[in-house]
Amino acid sequence: MMVELKELTKRADNYSQWYNDLIVKADLAEQAAVRGCMVIKPYGYAIWEKMQHQLDSMFKETGVQNAYFPLLIPKSFLSREAEHVEGFAKECAVVTHYRLRSKEDKSGIEVDPTAKLDEELIIRPTSETIIWNTYKNWIHSWRDLPLMCNQWCNVMRWEMRTRPFLRTSEFLWQEGHTAHATKEEAEKEAQMMLHVYADFAENWMSMPVVQGVKSETERFAGALNTYTIEAMMQDGKALQSGTSHFLGQNFAKAFDVTYLNKENKPEYVWATSWGVSTRLIGALIMTHSDDNGLVLPPKLAPIQVVIIPISKGSDGLAKISEKAAPIIRQLRESGISVKYDDAENKRPGYKFADYEVKGVPVRLVLGARDIENGTIEVMRRDTLEKETRPIEGIADYVKSLLDEIQKNMFDKAKSFRDAHIYECDDYAEFKEKIKDGGFFLCHWDGTAETEAKIKEETQATIRCEPFGYEPTNGIDMVSGKPASKRVIIARSY
Repeated sequence: MMVELKELTKRADNYSQWYNDLIVKADLAEQAAVRGCMVIKPYGYAIWEKMQHQLDSMFKETGVQNAYFPLLIPKSFLSREAEHVEGFAKECAVVTHYRLRSKEDKSGIEVDPTAKLDEELIIRPTSETIIWNTYKNWIHSWRDLPLMCNQWCNVMRWEMRTRPFLRTSEFLWQEGHTAHATKEEAEKEAQMMLHVYADFAENWMSMPVVQGVKSETERFAGALNTYTIEAMMQDGKALQSGTSHFLGQNFAKAFDVTYLNKENKPEYVWATSWGVSTRLIGALIMTHSDDNGLVLPPKLAPIQVVIIPISKGSDGLAKISEKAAPIIRQLRESGISVKYDDAENKRPGYKFADYEVKGVPVRLVLGARDIENGTIEVMRRDTLEKETRPIEGIADYVKSLLDEIQKNMFDKAKSFRDAHIYECDDYAEFKEKIKDGGFFLCHWDGTAETEAKIKEETQATIRCEPFGYEPTNGIDMVSGKPASKRVIIARSY
């Protein structure tokens, strides 16, 4: 039985509910039987596959190779780097036994108490420890460097409050881990990967981002510097959308990873790690989508063009299908993904609504009258504008239209973002305005005490010290102490 599409909750009425509704109605994901986890459905996973494919290509262009490391990490590994274990201890899922057995009364199964592991295993919250234990066997001399690996995998971080894509106990991601001979090489790598993420966010996701460096309290556990891209969602909140970490020699020392330099003397290597996750799908939703559903940038849309025939009877459909065939062929030859939906068990109105909520960038509608007139109806999802175009040359027009949609989505998101960035030097004003969201450029005295007070009193955090802004002397709006730079403060997901 065909399910009717119900209206989404309006963003203005309940932004959080709108987000949850959209994920369900656009067929992206659903709650799993395991608390805090989700099932990514085929349409949602298709978006992730396109992200993965493009990012993987960009990584490999920098010399990175893919590898795979174990899901389970010995507990003792995490204890070797003090800051690292402290940062992840409360989120770790622990495997303690290796066997089940039937209950004596045959009523079910239970953990076999005699099958306790000698050492507990941690389901990876991140893989620095297992990877650096491995790198010790791979790195011997300066000729083995740089060593640059990435893995696509799942991780587990036990979350109490979850939201699909944005924060789940299990999620998919990539994590790059590199080893270098010098501090300068490692720093350069960490910042280069941040620029790769920013390039992807802006040119494939059409999502403008601010690049910057995290404060000490917001750094990745065990890092000397954490670099971030921060995006603004439509409710004015920030979303950390990718991070790259300069790890110094912390993990090399913890796992005794040294190399013989050109003078044949041992030195510890320098390290980075960097990653993005399925959180990017949440970012995509909240940056672009509207009250009608998902709005996808063409470069990441699983279906870039849908063609819907309007016909009466099988003979009429056959004529339309014949006319549509060369259009489909020409679009596909241009590398454009096309779906021709000639299913007769769904009404055209249902199809229109379904593809609209799924964010398909371009919809073409072709009926008997269109064939007579040599025209076709074109609708673009980003603006919902419709127009009638000649069938002749429609493939070339659609190709250019997809490029226009990609650019328009970025320009729209950037205009929104830029209109909600404020310089602020008055704490009372800040506390009032932050309720409505936005990025606030504020002078900061650099102390953890001031940072903690802002977070406690406003639920806002220092997102980063942004690149591209000239440092200016001023007064910290909270402490009244001198400050030499502005940072971005915002509420966040």
